[in-house]
Amino acid sequence: MTSTGIRLHAPAPGWAISADVVVVGSGVAGLTAALRCEAAGLTTVVVTKARLDDGSTRWAQGGIAAALGEGDTPEQHLGDTLVAGVGLCDEEAVRILVTEGPDAVRRLIDTGAHFDESAEGELDLTREGGHHRRRIAHAGGDATGAEVSRALVDAVRARGLRTIENALVLDLLTDADGRTAGVTLHVMGEGQHDGVGAVHAPAVVLATGGMGQVFSSTTNPSVSTGDGVALALRAGAEVSDLEFVQFHPTVLFIGADAEGQMPLVSEAVRGEGAHLVDADGVRFMVGQHELAELAPRDVVAKGITRRMQEQGAEHMYLDARHFGADMWGHRFPTILAACRANGIDPVTEPIPIAPAAHYASGGVRTDAQGRTTVPGLYACGEVACTGVHGANRLASNSLLEGLVYAERIADAIAAAHADDGLHARVPAPVPHPETPAHPLLAPETRFTIQRIMTEGAGVLRSEESLARAAEQLQRLHTEARDALEEHGKTAEPGVDTWEATNLLCVARVLVAAARLREETRGCHWREDRAERDDTHWRRHIVVRLNPDRSLAVHTTDTADFPPTR
Repeated sequence: MTSTGIRLHAPAPGWAISADVVVVGSGVAGLTAALRCEAAGLTTVVVTKARLDDGSTRWAQGGIAAALGEGDTPEQHLGDTLVAGVGLCDEEAVRILVTEGPDAVRRLIDTGAHFDESAEGELDLTREGGHHRRRIAHAGGDATGAEVSRALVDAVRARGLRTIENALVLDLLTDADGRTAGVTLHVMGEGQHDGVGAVHAPAVVLATGGMGQVFSSTTNPSVSTGDGVALALRAGAEVSDLEFVQFHPTVLFIGADAEGQMPLVSEAVRGEGAHLVDADGVRFMVGQHELAELAPRDVVAKGITRRMQEQGAEHMYLDARHFGADMWGHRFPTILAACRANGIDPVTEPIPIAPAAHYASGGVRTDAQGRTTVPGLYACGEVACTGVHGANRLASNSLLEGLVYAERIADAIAAAHADDGLHARVPAPVPHPETPAHPLLAPETRFTIQRIMTEGAGVLRSEESLARAAEQLQRLHTEARDALEEHGKTAEPGVDTWEATNLLCVARVLVAAARLREETRGCHWREDRAERDDTHWRRHIVVRLNPDRSLAVHTTDTADFPPTR
């Protein structure tokens, strides 16, 4: 796979540092990879868009799933994951996850993460949607992500890893042979470096998280603008299954006009016995699935949306009044505080909820060692598509995937560094082009993209809605291209314009894949193609970017992932 030659319009790097590995992202995947690379003797630099603890990991409420409880087995965890993935999981990738997962969690505990325990000193495991066993380890009740982030950040600082905070990654650097040679990035103000610079390294690990900000309402933090997927596409990498965006069923509804990051009401609340009800108190999920409120997330999100449509309502309710004040305060203190901050007391009243964009099951296509189709470029966590999640992520598998595949990436890089002469030195990157290859969008375009995506490619999709979205996105793309090519004009380089440009890139890919997949499967719901079609669509959709910035879209021949090498 060769580079597209496309890059963001940005100043040439004004400074540079070198390393064996640069890890982009500071969530569970990024910091786990960085710590393991450093332990292997590799000079490692961590680049993160905000502060070290500001990624998506800290917002994870539910927990981390692994077969750690009595009577549970990796095989049972495998079965639940495959069912949730609706025929599109890579079984070997899932087997790796569930088999290596328990020990990976134990190593996380050894790193310093503290999980809630029972009175007997055992892990206090709970259950979430799609799981037939209580296998979710949690911390601080509903603050698992914050505890995992704390432990990993503390370990990074204790070991003295070099970090560059408040830095937006821009593009991949490559050498004359097309191998990875590092990244360009823009540091936003503070620290040793400022402005656009470069980290030269023969291995780059993308752990940039999700792209939830492509929609108007999401559980993702403001930094989740699809930067890693967009960078990978410009670098010539393939992405897969981007149409499968999971909409979390129970996000606190704070008004029809609310935008941006919304408070999440964890699936663990339903796992502990909360009920979904309509305004009349009717439990509408009973009878729709054998697990009722604990069905996989796509089923619950669809059930909520159907009921909202039937009743012309803007939201449904989650009723957990029977928990009582003590349980709310002990088990779900974060959610309790968020509800009360928005004028809702879940101890005495049902919580208004509605689905919102939550997790991207697709991403940059990788193999079992996290290798992408670009030599030297790796990806793990939400930015990656390992094949674990298929068409719908099983609850609390995300933190586990970040742990397991980050460790595998670090081991692969260490092995390559030892065996491959190219990895034993820092490669010389191809010189920075003098002319911009990609126009930038005005900052306010971000809100236009979010509106287009929410209306056309949200929970409910159809050929009509997706065609309209594709046309509107293409218009934004064409206008920016023509302004640059005909008049030499583009928006000024800056964080807001780079983010808007990345969002348009991932939005175009998502809509193209969703439009092509003419069926309903997992979290891809086509109103006009309501049935699952295994004959034609039990396969993956792969997209790459052409040098002229058009999209090359194709389907795999089977449900198996093709090799990345």
